[in-house]
Amino acid sequence: MTIQEEIQSIKQRYGIIGNSPLLNHSIQVAIQVAPTDMTVMITGESGSGKESFSKIIHSLSTRKHGPFIAINCGAIPEGTIDSELFGHEKGSFTGAHDARKGYFEVTDKGTIFLDEIGELPLGTQARLLRVLENKEFIRVGSSKIQKTDVRVITATHQNLLQLVEKGRFREDLYYRLNTVPIFVPPLRDRGEDIELIFRKFSLDFADKYKTSPIKLSEEAKAELIKFRFPGNIRQLKNLADQISVLETTREISKDTLLKYLPTERTLPALLRDSKGNNQEDFSERDILYKILFDMKKDVSDLKKLVNTLMQEGNYNPQLMKQHEQTLNDHEYETSNETEQAIASPAYMLPENKKSQPINIDTIQDIAHEEDYKESLSLNEIEKEMIVKALKRNKNKRKYAAKDLGISERTLYRKIKQYEIEED
Repeated sequence: MTIQEEIQSIKQRYGIIGNSPLLNHSIQVAIQVAPTDMTVMITGESGSGKESFSKIIHSLSTRKHGPFIAINCGAIPEGTIDSELFGHEKGSFTGAHDARKGYFEVTDKGTIFLDEIGELPLGTQARLLRVLENKEFIRVGSSKIQKTDVRVITATHQNLLQLVEKGRFREDLYYRLNTVPIFVPPLRDRGEDIELIFRKFSLDFADKYKTSPIKLSEEAKAELIKFRFPGNIRQLKNLADQISVLETTREISKDTLLKYLPTERTLPALLRDSKGNNQEDFSERDILYKILFDMKKDVSDLKKLVNTLMQEGNYNPQLMKQHEQTLNDHEYETSNETEQAIASPAYMLPENKKSQPINIDTIQDIAHEEDYKESLSLNEIEKEMIVKALKRNKNKRKYAAKDLGISERTLYRKIKQYEIEED
């Protein structure tokens, strides 16, 4: 059997639809690494189908007759995850009425799939590293070393290298897990696969509820393929089901389809990385930290400038011209579209006095103002962002929440928390 035939066989077995080169390459890597015992890290956006690849690897491995278990690390509370993975002894903590085997113990000779590996606490990461390096673990509340022979496959939608830089993920564990990486492409990069998958979901719905399947016009197909689908396959399935149940006609035009496609929201510039790529998984707290970081950097630049001026004693006009942008960028506003900081001139040299020295009191006033901004707590900044979003959207919570990138329920809770008055 050729590799292409094997790829097609795997697709039929696991219900994978599409012929995207990126998808085929990922399946090929999974087929090649399956017979080994190497650790595999599957990366890709949420909803792109990462778990299917872990099942492919297990089914083609020498462990295929052994147990397979999939664990979502982000769904287990931090206080119990060690017990879940490695087991515990009776009386080791409150509620431990009996001894219990952990997942690494019950999947001996099999495969364990750790989804959302980036959510593991640092202490648990150290325990996992010991399993990978020495094939041994210790139950919670015990001192007895136990052995296990388990193949570990992990998955994440996060950038683990960024977590390593932030000290939230162990570097040695990262390289131990990332022996063979497999990238599952997002739906938007799979071209015509999108229409094929949509058709499959439509046929499944029609078969289940004994109705005629919906069909897209050529214009509707082009519009569907053009949409970015941030929710990937899950979002596409929801779309197919929604149209199937709500539309009375089975022929779906472009205009009809557009009614069901959500308006794509452009992320603020502060949510783009150094390469200009969108960071789609920022939380609201991450946004606030980013704002503070940028603010602190500007304040630091301003302080360096003031210090240089004071040390030189004579305020060199050439030096001031060189740092004019730093002085002019001290005041920030929020634009209508995003919470992006934009420059607003706070001091300009008079045309006829550009060779004159700058008044040091003016510079110190600016520095004091920036120090005040820097001292604002996260809660104050968050409150300010919410107030501005409400004003922009005429106090309509639904649109303000969408503007902020949070749920309407979360926005309601924040309004109550900060006692924000809605005019």
